[in-house]
Amino acid sequence: MWRLAVEGAGEDRGVRVSFGSEATPGRVNEDFVVAGPRWAVVLDGATAPPGIDSGCAHDPGWLVRRLGGFLGGRLAVEGGEPLADLLAEGIKAVGEMHPACDLGNPDSPSATVAMVRVLDGLVEWLVLADSPVVVDDGGLVVVRDDRVDRLPSYTLEAVRAARNNEGGFWVAGTRPEAAYEALTGALPVERVRRVGVFSDGAARLVERFGLLGWDGLLDLLDRGGPGEVIRRTREAERATDPGGRGKRFDDATAVLLRL
Repeated sequence: MWRLAVEGAGEDRGVRVSFGSEATPGRVNEDFVVAGPRWAVVLDGATAPPGIDSGCAHDPGWLVRRLGGFLGGRLAVEGGEPLADLLAEGIKAVGEMHPACDLGNPDSPSATVAMVRVLDGLVEWLVLADSPVVVDDGGLVVVRDDRVDRLPSYTLEAVRAARNNEGGFWVAGTRPEAAYEALTGALPVERVRRVGVFSDGAARLVERFGLLGWDGLLDLLDRGGPGEVIRRTREAERATDPGGRGKRFDDATAVLLRL
């Protein structure tokens, strides 16, 4: 596991950003997180099922590192471009890094994206696919893209047809227009106390195991830090027999922005 904490201040209120990320035991981490003094990005690479021909020489880890690097570089200069525009530019730029691959293949490497930025008096967010953002504004704003949960079928063929298509679900892969299907929003900075950003592997305490609500997960992240969220997640994974229902373990990433 690796962890980092950074602090920033300026025109907006000071922000403390801390994060942790840990791979599935025995595997390479296909989550990626990049953060600065007033922003954070979490990407979760989609692991391809065995035997799938992605048409690409690169794996999801390659994709998330390059897309995360692009987004981090652009957020660092605080140009103020809309988050969806930044993501669209990033998807296009990464596509240009591997033109020899079959970028038209619907099984090309892809990733979820969650971004949060504190700039010009606003806390802004973008969520594409199932990496949720939880905002504490005195109540709770849970930004979760659940379109993948509402597909009529989960066969390989059905998921392939639904990926990055109208009526299906959207991920960051090879189509820049997917960025404009993301869930976006903003709140005045003075209304926000803290924001949690999670890959779906770190949201399992709520979504898979039902051990916490979103408020409890955000409290755990704030009190115990990202490492405690991941430790509790691993504990729950080890104690639960999935019974053939998906992966027992998953890469897990959690970020806290404390205002």
